Amino acid sequence: MKTIFDTVSYSCSKTVTESYSTSFSLATKMLGSSIRPDIYNIYGFVRFADEIVDTFHEYDKEVLFNDFEKDLHYAIAHKISLNPILNSFQHTYHKYDIPFELVAAFMKSMRMDLVKKKYTTTAEYKEYIYGSADVVGLMCLCVFVQGDKKKYDSLKESAMALGSAFQKVNFLRDLKADFEDLERTYFPNTNLLELDEASKKRIVDEIKADFAMGLSGIEHLPPEAKFGVYTAYKYYYKLLEKLQKTPPLEIKNTRIRVPNYQKFGLLAKSYVNYKLQLV
Repeated sequence: MKTIFDTVSYSCSKTVTESYSTSFSLATKMLGSSIRPDIYNIYGFVRFADEIVDTFHEYDKEVLFNDFEKDLHYAIAHKISLNPILNSFQHTYHKYDIPFELVAAFMKSMRMDLVKKKYTTTAEYKEYIYGSADVVGLMCLCVFVQGDKKKYDSLKESAMALGSAFQKVNFLRDLKADFEDLERTYFPNTNLLELDEASKKRIVDEIKADFAMGLSGIEHLPPEAKFGVYTAYKYYYKLLEKLQKTPPLEIKNTRIRVPNYQKFGLLAKSYVNYKLQLV
């Protein structure tokens, strides 16, 4: 029966999430059980696409990406894929009527990572952020509001802002790996070889503005989604605060992390705030 294969597919997406990101996995566990598997399915899809362009250096990444994209289109069109990650994703895609334009924009940004190394203008930087992060937030929002178009439209801007904030924090945290290993520079008008406090402050202020917009939307999310998203917000904001306090030279030479004990502390504080209806 195909139901067994679908169950295995869902399990694979959950395993991908738990294996690749303890932080996102922890936040996802705080979502309502009715929507949790669908967020695993979305994460599994975006993670595999990202892995192709970021990790598989000893292989022809363009060939792998083309095959993955071809399989993605087949999965969406035929509602099945022998790739369990794509099979589970297409379930969520159809279940919540996720607009294909969001998927297409994501794949476009991932394809840019195959060839583009430097973002020199604000326009191309924003286009990349939209495709790599904002639309992921919108895919998740489709799940959170469960088909409520009015709710989706009212929260769309804040979901995009939160996606942007998460991605930009990742960029700042991963400066060393992106620049040295992948030869990529995402922040426009910023010389990473000479990153100073003024440049870092400009980036941090930009991210804080995104977080403020994102938080305004979290307050209006359905109960099944609010605590999990708020947990992710608190983790990433804590990471940003650590980056803000870290000298530029250290950011360029070290990957800044939030230790697990602090993650669990943030979880506890988030739960208290949630129960006290402070968010």
